[in-house]
Parts: sequence; C-alpha cells; structure tokens
Amino acid sequence: MIIVFRRRATAEDVNEVIKLAESFGVESHMIEGQGRNVIGLVGDTAKIDPLRIKALDNIAEVVRVSAPYKLANRAFHPDNTQIEVRGQIIGGKELAIMAGPCSVEGEEHMVMMAQRMKAAGANFIRGGAFKPRSSPYSFQGLGVKGLEHLVKAREATGLPIVTELMSTEHLDVVVEMADMIQIGARNMQNFDLLKEIGKTKTPILLKRGLTATYEEWLMSAEYIMSEGNPNVILCERGIRTYEPETRNTLDIQAVPVIKQKSHLPIIVDPSHAAGMDWLVAAGARAGVAAGADGLMIETHNEPEKAWSDGQQCLTPDEFADVMAQLSKIAEAVDRTMPEVKEG
Repeated sequence: MIIVFRRRATAEDVNEVIKLAESFGVESHMIEGQGRNVIGLVGDTAKIDPLRIKALDNIAEVVRVSAPYKLANRAFHPDNTQIEVRGQIIGGKELAIMAGPCSVEGEEHMVMMAQRMKAAGANFIRGGAFKPRSSPYSFQGLGVKGLEHLVKAREATGLPIVTELMSTEHLDVVVEMADMIQIGARNMQNFDLLKEIGKTKTPILLKRGLTATYEEWLMSAEYIMSEGNPNVILCERGIRTYEPETRNTLDIQAVPVIKQKSHLPIIVDPSHAAGMDWLVAAGARAGVAAGADGLMIETHNEPEKAWSDGQQCLTPDEFADVMAQLSKIAEAVDRTMPEVKEG
C-alpha cells in the first residue's frame, strides 16, 4: 500500500499514519525521490481499510500495490537505486564491469588477472572461492584460501571483490573479506540464506534461478530487503529452455521488464548464458544495448587450462576487444564505460 500526502501535510500527519500502521503490525517505509511525503506500508495491509487512512488529515491518495514484492517494486521507489561499492556506483550512468576467472586458482594468478582486467577497463574483480558444481567430483573451490587470494588482488588493484556465497556457514568470513556477495542461480530460492544475508549491509548480487519467473526473482530480492538490506543488484544469467545448443538461453527482455517493474539495478552475465566463448561478446553487446547497468564476464589467460568453465572464458585480449566494442554501444544508450587504468 502506498500513501501519498498533500503538499501541506505536516510531520504530525505522517506520524499519525505510521502509528496507525504499527497498530496493525505493518511496517512503514518513506519513499525517496518525491516532491511530497510518500510512505509505503509493507506487511499484511489487507486488514487496513484504505478509507480509514483517507479520512486522516492531508491524505491525497491511497494505492494498493497488487504485486507481492513491495520493497523491490518501482511503485515504492520511483527513482533508480544506485548502490555504492568501494567508490564504484552500480545503477548510475557508468557501467559496472565485473570480470575474472570462474574459480580462484592461486594468489599470483588472481593478482595477474585482476591487473589485466583493470587495464582493460573492468571496475570489479570476480572469482569463485566456493564453487557450486553439478558433479560432486568436480573442483569445489579453494574456500577461505581463495578469499585471501582475492583480497591480495584487491590490494594490488583497488578493484572491489565479487564472490559467491553458498551457505550461512561461511557468511561471516565472506562479509569480512568480500565487497559484494553473489548468490548463484541454484540458491536464488534458498530463503534461509537470503534472510541471513539480508541482515548484513553488504551489497548482494542476486542471480536469476534456472527457471525462475520475474516475480519469483523479485520475491527473492524482497526476502533480502525485508531483513533490512536494500543493496540488491539483480543478474540475468540465462534460463533453462528447450534449446540444447547453448548452455542457457539469455533472456535479454529481462532487462527492460525488470527496469519497468523494479528500481533495483540489473546486470547481465553473458558467459553463463552462452557456455561458449564465441557467444559471449554478442550477449554482452545485447545486454548493454538493452539498458543493463553492467556485465559479469568470465576471463582466463589460458582458458584451456582453467580449473572450471574454461570453455566460456575470454582471454584478456578478447576481453579488451569486447570492451572496445561496448564503448560505442554505451555511448548510443547514454551510458559510459569505466575508465581504463594501468596496473
């Protein structure tokens, strides 16, 4: 439920509505970006009669929000959300480019890859310390040691760290060492995990589930936000369809649809959608053209020797070529690429 006050409304008028909501066990959230006071009520608002609110002083409008997600709903937050991560802004004019190997393979390699990604224009370094794998016999990641290697890469380049969290067991150490927590497709509806990360203030990169609808995806974001963490970035990484030619099917329409439904930033991961390196550039170009706030691209200096997902990794030189292509598209859609920096 959204309550719009008249411009002459006083702080007392607003507090009266908040107290009424509290009496029904419903939370109140001030909505930013409006020329007048607007609050959103979150919870079981069905038991609140809109006429009772309209009868209060200086109420202009009472609107019920039909979608089950409230905090993630653009109706609650008309302006685009911008999330700051170590000085980098996700959701602003500059694109967020997250690049690096699928798995952290060692300190020297991680530092080298971070330096090369930064030189090509990336403004985030990604790498998996804990790896969800389809087979229990596949490499599962270096764990905490992998996080330590990522920290060394950050120290060498200044790039914020994006890494995946798979269970609450490692929540504290990941929050301590990483700058952004990635929740993978398989954990998108791990609601206990979502609740726990919602109790932190660490930015969360929430990947879309393998067969998740837009509403299911946004409801997962709602789980995080309802616990107090508003810093959620959505990631379209392809969905499972009947087409076996590619690893997944990149749903490029997800970008404008999410932009219409939600204020949260959204990025595209063309690597996991494609599953093959030669398709990554096309997916990246499409993502930026569609209005995505950034990209996540897997890279490796020797893809044939990568410990995981080498077939979809771009080499640093290929990544640099893609970045050059993207600069033209970004300009066409009024976005900017990260500044290329040495080191």
